[in-house]
Formats: sequence, structure tokens, C-alpha cells
Amino acid sequence: MKHLLIVYHTQSGNTGKMAEAVAAGAALESDVETRTLRAFDAGLDDLLWADGLLFGTPENFGYMSGALKDFFDRTFYPAEPHQLNLPYALFISAGSDGTGAVREIDRIALGYPLRKVAAPLILHGEIHQPQLESCREFGHSMAAGLSLGIF
Repeated sequence: MKHLLIVYHTQSGNTGKMAEAVAAGAALESDVETRTLRAFDAGLDDLLWADGLLFGTPENFGYMSGALKDFFDRTFYPAEPHQLNLPYALFISAGSDGTGAVREIDRIALGYPLRKVAAPLILHGEIHQPQLESCREFGHSMAAGLSLGIF
């Protein structure tokens, strides 16, 4: 059984909708157990449990949310001796282009180290059903990659 950890923050609800849809897609793989946690509730034990990671954040001021940054602040140094080398991907609810959040998360992820395995899913504005389908496919792709040993 593989383990997929989804860590996210939501304030307006958009990233929360994305996280639910990503988790629903991941659940389509029966041999992948998924744990979905808000950033303030996730910690080092969750990282050590995981075989793969999905991070979700709104774009705030061209950056990731403070809650996701807090998760990285709390886990970065404690995770260092473990050399995690886990596959990860990002989903972002953006008011602008989302690239600032992507750039900074990718920069932090290098230090764990983590391996980016997919282009980020960046959605703009209000989240509707067609975008949620993209989120489900995103989560399913990550879970399938873990299941098949691709990542």
C-alpha cells in the first residue's frame, strides 16, 4: 500500500474545493491510501508516512499561503536528516498567474529534498465543475503514478 499526503490551505474555499476533488481522484486507486490535511494540522510524522505529496495553496500576494509556509517552517529542519526524496506536485488557486507561489514552493522543496513530478495545476478565479474535474484527474494521476511505481 502506497501513501499519498495532501497538504493544503484554504481561506476563500477555492483551494478547499480543489483539495476535495484532488483527494476524490486519488481515491480511485484502491492500493493508495490518502491522507488529506490542512497545512496547520500536518507535521513531520505525516511526511514520514508519505510516499508522495500534493501541496495546495491559494496564491496570496504572489506567494503561497502563510499556513503552507508555516508547514514548511515547522517540518524543514526536522525532516532534514531523513532525506525524504519524495515525489510532489502542486495545485494552486490563483488570483494572478500563480507562478510566484510555484517558484517559492519549488525552491523550498529542493532542500528537503523533494522531486517535482508534474506541472502545477493552476486555476484562476471561482472554481466550477469543469475545473474540479481537472483536479480529480490531477489527484488520480499522482495516485496512479505511485501505484505503478513510476514515482
